[in-house]
Amino acid sequence: MLDKSLELTDKRILVTGAAGFIGSNLVLELLGTQKNIHIIGIDNMNDYYDVSIKEWRLEEIQKELAKHLGSTWKFVKGSIADKPLVNSLFAEYKPQIVVNLAAQAGVRYSITNPDVYIESNIIGFYNILEACRHSYDNGEEGVAHLVYASSSSVYGSNKKVPYSTEDKVDNPVSLYAATKKSNELLAHAYSKLYNIPSTGLRFFTVYGPAGRPDMAYFGFTNKLRKGETIKIFNYGNCKRDFTYVDDIVEGVKRVMMKAPERKTGEDGLPVPPYAVYNIGNSAPENLLDFVTVLQEELIRAGVLPSDYDFEAHEELVPMQPGDVPVTYADTTPLERDFGFRPATPLREGLRKFAQWYKEFYKI
Repeated sequence: MLDKSLELTDKRILVTGAAGFIGSNLVLELLGTQKNIHIIGIDNMNDYYDVSIKEWRLEEIQKELAKHLGSTWKFVKGSIADKPLVNSLFAEYKPQIVVNLAAQAGVRYSITNPDVYIESNIIGFYNILEACRHSYDNGEEGVAHLVYASSSSVYGSNKKVPYSTEDKVDNPVSLYAATKKSNELLAHAYSKLYNIPSTGLRFFTVYGPAGRPDMAYFGFTNKLRKGETIKIFNYGNCKRDFTYVDDIVEGVKRVMMKAPERKTGEDGLPVPPYAVYNIGNSAPENLLDFVTVLQEELIRAGVLPSDYDFEAHEELVPMQPGDVPVTYADTTPLERDFGFRPATPLREGLRKFAQWYKEFYKI
């Protein structure tokens, strides 16, 4: 059961990873749709990818904030792995809803740089859980709902599709996936022990304007512009459930407003107020089809010339470590509990990305 709706008006909301792709878009959406909302954002602004994109996102937030008297936005540069900093934010701002989107992302990067995943995704998330736990100290109201990012990567090489949150996910194929599964396990334990309402969201291949340059659509675009060859893994026989960022943000916003209900079990102890949902487009696209649509939209936007020789810049290669052949979200529970399912067509989303890319890089 879900608790009654948590109105976001006048709420104090902590968003970690606020300069990130999903985090910044969530902040923009909340400022644009909610009255008198008070958002605290934290991000370590690391250089895993071009920091100027993160700075651009923060500038967009400042522009949006200027339109909304009564709402506030406070940005803190720092890491959630810094426990004293996290504790000080909770002590000063007393967030009522926490959305943890800060994480070291990327499957392949986790193979070569494991330390940062443990620091951000494990230690950082533990610090958030501990801060939520102590938010109830001394009879305080505390955190009404913790929403956190998980990932479709937890499904590993699951053969059953579409992926359901009822599926067993005990066989991760990358460290990144293992850290995200760990987040779900830790959240469940804290929900049970301390009655913290928590909801995990398994995101499926998020894309859109001002996204992460390490994602395929962005990386392909960069390489094609430089005349480099793009590698299409598993000889193009991969399918991905591409989900447009606005759909992800709408899902997060709706989830924020309905927390799992607190209730007591027959043993007199809390039944963990805990839930996990998929947020995906539920329409996997073949990688070769995806590349074709991307190319067409890059030409349409003027990012690439109309006579570009794509075949000369494509290479079909084998699967790489940590990858899976298909991702496919079962979003039935999301539709049931929140009346929402992502539906932005791939071409529409890639068109918006291509237009942004042209403007951002002044082509």
